[in-house]
Amino acid sequence: MRRFLLLRLAQAGIVTLVVGAACFALMRMLPGDPAMRIAAGRYGPDAQIAQAAERVRLELGLDRPLAVQFLDWLGDLARFDLGHSLVTGAPVLEELKVQLGASAWLAFWAVAVSLLIGPLAGVLAGMRPGGMADRAGLALSIGLRAVPPFLLALGLMLVFAVGLRLLPAAGYGTARQMVLPALTLGLGLAAVSSRVTRNAVATVTHAPHYLFARHKGLPEAALIRRHGLRNAATPVIAYLGVQAIYLVEGVVVVESIFAFPGIGHALVHAIVERDVPMVQGTALVMGLMFVAITAMVDAITAWLDPRPRSA
Repeated sequence: MRRFLLLRLAQAGIVTLVVGAACFALMRMLPGDPAMRIAAGRYGPDAQIAQAAERVRLELGLDRPLAVQFLDWLGDLARFDLGHSLVTGAPVLEELKVQLGASAWLAFWAVAVSLLIGPLAGVLAGMRPGGMADRAGLALSIGLRAVPPFLLALGLMLVFAVGLRLLPAAGYGTARQMVLPALTLGLGLAAVSSRVTRNAVATVTHAPHYLFARHKGLPEAALIRRHGLRNAATPVIAYLGVQAIYLVEGVVVVESIFAFPGIGHALVHAIVERDVPMVQGTALVMGLMFVAITAMVDAITAWLDPRPRSA
């Protein structure tokens, strides 16, 4: 366990350094003057915008060499200080606390939707490979994965919000406003997890220990409950780590479409406004979220299947 934790801490440190440096470099490579854009956002595009931009440049230290700015950011990060937003002036950490909470709820319900739909459909398909349930599940899975998240979000919005008027099209704060964004992300996750579950169940049901238990006369329900689910769950849980990439990417798109005040929505606005500390802090948190999710998946996988740990 000590080695596992040290390895994950080292990965988090590498992610912090790489993501911070990449965001800093990419934001500086964008065309235009960041001080001019920030001044226009604060004071409006009036006749004194050049003087206002110069004041912003001096106030925020944008006139200093880039290496000095980056080293200052690393020093602040070592003190767990992500700086202040260049646009609002609020501490980045305080803004991220609110946005991360909203994104965490969205991710939780998206994974819940995925686990409710995907594994169940995969078990039904894997019990009879090549059957009607298997072929229908394959067609549905391919269709859902072929549709981009933004197109799926717009389709659900048109059906349930505009057509049937059952759910709100955007917003945050109520359970009904959470349904469409969570369903958009959850369906994409379930499309792949169902096929992973199907392949795992089909493999387990043809394993020698499973066939021996069937020859002993155990009913099919007891077979899958006692000898199938735990063995089939290992690759499904392991694939959640891969799904975390899709989840982090999808959050940016889905939150922007549904006006969801999460970390992905904040990242888009920070890039548009050239708010470098906010971009660095947001991307850093999203990278660390991925490290945390993969660490959790590895721990659960080791608990389900102790053979690699014993080896």
